[in-house]
Amino acid sequence: MKIAVLAWGSIVWERGLLEVAADFMPNGPNLPVEFCRVSGDERLTLVIDETFGATCPTYAASSSFGDLNAALLNLWVREGSKGEPLPGDVRRHGRVGFTDLSSGQKSDIAMQRHPRAVAAITAWAQANGYDAAIWTALASRLHESGKRGEPFTVNAAIRYLEDLEKRDAATFGLALTYIRKAPIEVQTPVRDAVKKRWP
Repeated sequence: MKIAVLAWGSIVWERGLLEVAADFMPNGPNLPVEFCRVSGDERLTLVIDETFGATCPTYAASSSFGDLNAALLNLWVREGSKGEPLPGDVRRHGRVGFTDLSSGQKSDIAMQRHPRAVAAITAWAQANGYDAAIWTALASRLHESGKRGEPFTVNAAIRYLEDLEKRDAATFGLALTYIRKAPIEVQTPVRDAVKKRWP
């Protein structure tokens, strides 16, 4: 089974435990992404978001695994915390999304969060000779209590970063580095606003 791993954020430059057969190349499907998720370490990270995302080219690489569950688990581990217990059923876990062209099965959580992106990924995978594609399918959460606590807007994202800068300069530096290191193809309103606010 030939499985594509899709990426648009830190996986491109920091694979960690992710096993791919060759380097990521900017030949993935165009997907709506934005810096609208507050990660566990307080960075603003890129996720697929069909409401606020800017359509951007993404990156792709072939997984080193020929088994979809093994490839999904590998991506799940890359995107998780050290020592985290493995999920009982990685296909039902919200961290990773997939489309399996051979069975027609698609990730339920990805279909809930970004169904149009799933359709675009499926069409791309078919056109490029893949049997399946996997990706990080985390949700936006700037709006959650304990994050920014207000609906996502570009201004809300900038306010979040300004508050982080006042509260924790080191973490703010990491957050800014993540945005600046994102692939050049990923141009979004938040990235543009960050360049203007912190040139």
